[in-house]
Amino acid sequence: MPFAIVDKQHARIHVFEAGGRLLASSAVLLGADRGDHSVPGVGQRAQTGEVARGERTTPAGRFLTQPGRNLQGEHVVWVDYASAFAIHRLRPGPALRQRQAQLVSATPDDNRASLGCVVVPVAFYASVVQPVLGQRRAVVYVLPESGQIGEAAFAL
Repeated sequence: MPFAIVDKQHARIHVFEAGGRLLASSAVLLGADRGDHSVPGVGQRAQTGEVARGERTTPAGRFLTQPGRNLQGEHVVWVDYASAFAIHRLRPGPALRQRQAQLVSATPDDNRASLGCVVVPVAFYASVVQPVLGQRRAVVYVLPESGQIGEAAFAL
């Protein structure tokens, strides 16, 4: 299966073909709050945009993805559907320019801007994520920011 590794400490995603060859890497935006677990019920609140501060985390672990669409009909790669955790492109909106600047900044310290999803540049989504991860099931490994990889989080 193709796979991706999300490095939360460096705010990067690395996408690999099924044989293990690195295809491409990119900066990403991550959940605005630090933490390696999803808060119970966050998936339901994410659908209405009512995710409170302290709940906007990008969970760590090993995930089997599913291509799909969000409520607006946009193509996404569901990493964990129940918690509304996906990889998706940068979306238009009031914060677009600020988020574009965060993606190209020299430091990962300002890449905390999402409700918990992994947000990638539009061109990277179109040229790498959608054709590699968005056409069939894939595996995504999200490395914890604590630096501790627990056995349970990465179990098969």
